Amino acid sequence: MIWKKPWFQFTILLILAFVWGSSFILMKIGLKSFTNDQAAGIRMLLASMVLLPYSIKNLKHLKKKDVKSLLIAGFIGSFIPAFLFTKAQTQIDSALAGMLNSMTPVFTLVVGVFFHRTKFQLFHILGLLVGLLGAIGLIASGNGLEFGHINSYALFIVLATCFYAININEIKARLSHLSGMQITSLAFLFTGPAALIYLLTTNFAPVLENPSWPIHLLALAGLGIVGTAIALVLMNSLIRHASAIYASSVTYIIPIFAIMWGLVDGEKITLLHLVCMLFILLGVYLISKKK
Repeated sequence: MIWKKPWFQFTILLILAFVWGSSFILMKIGLKSFTNDQAAGIRMLLASMVLLPYSIKNLKHLKKKDVKSLLIAGFIGSFIPAFLFTKAQTQIDSALAGMLNSMTPVFTLVVGVFFHRTKFQLFHILGLLVGLLGAIGLIASGNGLEFGHINSYALFIVLATCFYAININEIKARLSHLSGMQITSLAFLFTGPAALIYLLTTNFAPVLENPSWPIHLLALAGLGIVGTAIALVLMNSLIRHASAIYASSVTYIIPIFAIMWGLVDGEKITLLHLVCMLFILLGVYLISKKK
């Protein structure tokens, strides 16, 4: 099966890193018209609407024993972190958000070891440290990181990464019998109504006062459809076939694409950038090793 192939798993990691690396920009655009909570709600609602046909189709696979895990996948893995990230990005820059997001593999290992008895090798720990060092170095070497902007809002990102870690381990341990599409569509069957109910309680009058709101809504649509619905189908499929730590290492690769976007924008890649990228790739390689 192609999902078992290391080269295919790494390709999925690169695709996810590219998509989620662009999500920070889309969030910022959406926040120009919408409040942080409205942006998160719209993201979740649009993702659930896109997945709705598959949710209905996969209802026959919904078992009572899986409901708890699907609720964790929906709310702990997506719904609450979406609100945490948009809240955080009202006060901290995207570079810092990306750096804090790189803590996900570390938390994934901790949760796996303490709550799921995950087995690991020393080179997996080495890979985590090397990858984390490369990710932090890559972000810190850019111009976008302002340590003066570190405040209590950074804790929202840290909490979100903890939730990601819980979700990844839960899917790996208890939902591996379902496909990535089944997991994602059934999880969003629960979060969609919650997002709709919340949005109906908010005030959209200030939003309509901004003549550019349709463009900002389009950014949130991209965030919901591509950055959430499609990306999570790929991520949940990857979790089923690779280790939880390996799947979470996508957050190490995201900064590489941030640097690539900088290249397009006219920025230069330095030797330090290249060294940090090698550290990231080496770390991911070590994490992926079976023995």
